[in-house]
Amino acid sequence: MKLITAIIRESQLDQVREALIEANITRITVSRVSGHGQQIREEIYRGRRVVPNLTPKIRLEIAVNDDFVDTTCQAIIDAAKTSQGTLGDGKIFITQLEECIRIRTEERGGKAI
Repeated sequence: MKLITAIIRESQLDQVREALIEANITRITVSRVSGHGQQIREEIYRGRRVVPNLTPKIRLEIAVNDDFVDTTCQAIIDAAKTSQGTLGDGKIFITQLEECIRIRTEERGGKAI
């Protein structure tokens, strides 16, 4: 089992969600987050140029069985990548998931996902 964490642009959320549903991935957790990386965005505030420290993004967390890792990642990449492939399109992190327990039925492991 793996936990896939993706950080994407806010504007790409609907496209990514639809791509995941088409790939038969229907269980996701979505959070609004802020952060910074290589992407630099300038704004004008009260006539002054300002570079904010944090950029709003969307964080997706998806627990999948090993067979679905590549399918899930490719769906996210295809939907989140802008046509220019510019900085700020996001990142995907894949981590080992030791255990998953469905609280309602107490199922464990891959069956609980």
